[in-house]
This record gives sequence, structure tokens and C-alpha cells, in this order.
Amino acid sequence: MAANDGDGWAQCGRGHRHWGVHGASGLLAVHHDMTGTPYILMQKRSWWSHYGGTWGFPGGARDSHEDPVTAALREAEEEAGLDGEGLRVQGVYHDDHGGWTFDTVIAEAAGLLPVSASAESDELVWVAADEVVDRRLHPGFAETWPAIRPALSPVVLVLDIANIVGARAEHGWWRDRAGAAAKLLSAVRDLADDGLRAEPEGFPRLARWFPRVVAVVEGAARGVGGPPGVGVVRAEGSGDDAIVRTVREVPAWERVLVVTADRELRRRVSELNAAVTGPRWLLDQL
Repeated sequence: MAANDGDGWAQCGRGHRHWGVHGASGLLAVHHDMTGTPYILMQKRSWWSHYGGTWGFPGGARDSHEDPVTAALREAEEEAGLDGEGLRVQGVYHDDHGGWTFDTVIAEAAGLLPVSASAESDELVWVAADEVVDRRLHPGFAETWPAIRPALSPVVLVLDIANIVGARAEHGWWRDRAGAAAKLLSAVRDLADDGLRAEPEGFPRLARWFPRVVAVVEGAARGVGGPPGVGVVRAEGSGDDAIVRTVREVPAWERVLVVTADRELRRRVSELNAAVTGPRWLLDQL
């Protein structure tokens, strides 16, 4: 394993020639302005590169020791001067060409981040998502863009911890609700770090997705600390009311998924346009 050991040409099962012996990966950075309009960072490829003169996003060959996210972030730094600051990975779209793969790593940008073009880029600009198709696109990007476009919105995963702990039904959980909640939160943190692999019905199909996780705790579990990467809301009264308030505070352009089996709570958050799924969907992934 060595740096740049992925450089080289490969041929996929469709008979196409691609750069990247071990496949390739790219970073699609997206920023939503105050109105919810998404802008993505687009790269016009240098004339001498593969499909030179077409538009796509920073990316390239993946080395043998790299996962798609690591490779995409490295390519973004090399080709656009993005060092990862102000970027939060929210999903990975996997495109399999038959023996050769390209992974699009979608990352939420804190703003229209400043960029600096390398020799591989003729131009780097932030473009409104609705205007992407107006440009001469790299063929691979043009093919996958309709599937990627619905995945640009960040996802907030809101967990009804008391309900999920009950559904988990581990022996003795009712005697130590705080301990059971802490154990569940630790498992959720590990899952969130690795990325969820099962999208609920109605959500874009991604190989992995990394929602922002908010756990609502109540009663005896209210004092449980939140592990890194998991936000915790401590309900002073009704846990259901705290979940509804949490959903209401999410910006309108972000998608919300509430995990609960409580029928009345499901009705209340659905009226706020949140999606809902049962605890088993989450527990099966832990």
C-alpha cells in the first residue's frame, strides 16, 4: 500500500475506460443559503484531463488503503484547496459500473467556502443546484446527477430514546433506565460514526449516510451525558413535547426522520412534515 498506487487506467464491465485502478471518489460540497437554495461546488476540468472541458466536482483515483470518504477529502484538498474545515460528510452515493466504482461523497458546507484551483481545474465555482444541468457535464456526473440531486438536503435523525429502549427490551432495562439509555446512545454513536446503511422508505438511496443525530431523553434518563457526535435534548416535562419542539426547530429545507413507535407522536411529527420509522429500523443496524 502506497500513496498514488491507485493511479492508472481500468476498464469496467460496460467496456468504458476509467481513471483509477481501485476505483475513484469525489467530493460534492453543498451549501444551503438562508432561503434553502442549495449551491454545489463545481469544477471545470482542465483541457488535458480525461473529459477535459466538462464540469463535475473534485475527485480522482482512490488508493488501495483509502475508503471513499478519505479519498474524496484528499482529492478536494489537492484540486480545490479544501482542507475539510467547514465540511460535514452527510452521505455517500455508490455508482457501480461493473468491476469499477465511483463514490460521490456529499458534504454539507458551512458556507460558500473559498477555493483555489489546481492544475487539474480550469475553473471552480459555486453553482445553484437547479442550474447544474445548464453546463456541459462530465458524462459520469450527468448520469448520476438525477439520483444525487434529491440527497443534497441534510438529514436530522431524532430519536425517542425512551421508546427505543423499551423496544430493545434488554433484560432489566426498566430497573436502570439511565444505564439502558446510556448503552443505547453509545451504540448509536458507533453507528453514526460508521454511517447508516439502511435508508428508510422515501429517502434517497445511498450506500452510507451520516445524519445529524439528536436524542431526546426524559425522566430517569434525563441526566445521561451525550457521546461525541450525538446531540442530546433533555426533556423537562413530556418527552413527546420535546421531540415535537426539536422537529419544529429544524430548518424547512432539511429532512427530519423521527424514530418512535408511539402512534400519537408519529401523528404529531408527521403534521410537521417529518418522516417517521419504528425502533426496529434502527435496532437492526446496531
